[in-house]
Amino acid sequence: MESIDPATGRPLPPDAIQRVLFILGNVHVYNVPPMTPGKGHVAASWTAEGSSRQIFTARLRVLETAVTEASGEEKVKADIVLEDQRNGQLFAAAPYTATAVVEPAYDSSRFFALRVQDGAGRKATLGIGFEERSDAFDFGVALQEAQKTLGWTHGGLPGEKPAQEKKDSVERRDLSLKEGETITVNLPARFGRRKPQTKEEASSASLSSFSLPPPPSATASKGGGIPPPPPAPSTSSRAKRLSAANLGFDDGKFGEFA
Repeated sequence: MESIDPATGRPLPPDAIQRVLFILGNVHVYNVPPMTPGKGHVAASWTAEGSSRQIFTARLRVLETAVTEASGEEKVKADIVLEDQRNGQLFAAAPYTATAVVEPAYDSSRFFALRVQDGAGRKATLGIGFEERSDAFDFGVALQEAQKTLGWTHGGLPGEKPAQEKKDSVERRDLSLKEGETITVNLPARFGRRKPQTKEEASSASLSSFSLPPPPSATASKGGGIPPPPPAPSTSSRAKRLSAANLGFDDGKFGEFA
């Protein structure tokens, strides 16, 4: 049986190979309005009660076609085809050249916007709807299989580097400073005269650069941990009653320190 190019309806070379990735004979086709800014295509507006946007019910196929060119190189492409259920006549075809050719509806996983194209290159957007979510899921799986065959599973355009290759190329870039290059670091300005730090403040500042957990609260330390040190042994009752004058700090004007 002669193979037909699904995008143009013309015969393919005898050595062309076609593979059906997905087929479903009951897909609803809609004439869709322009997409809503910020949302995309809203399927509820296609199927609203009293709406006459449904065109007909078609058979949908996802076809993969491999053709050997005169140079001996094999060229592979994929197409999404809408056909008449009764006789298989081509209604519209969407060459799958980018992931944007099929866009999911904003409000339903069963509806998609399909960018179709005729033999003259003119483009239009049609809506397609599946009656079962499982069928819509299988349709998405077929598109992923086509992406692998086309070599753009990263979700971009054919020939575009995958995301991993882009990441590797960025990591391999030489970011070292060349001769004569400098780096300028802007530090926040401090005004006023800096107060000299005491030994305790300097010790606290040196620890602040480490990510240490805060010390336990006084209430938490009562429940466990290291017990407080015992009080110093009493030397004599006279030592407890030493006044500030005995220690050389009292000039007789203010009395003794308590």
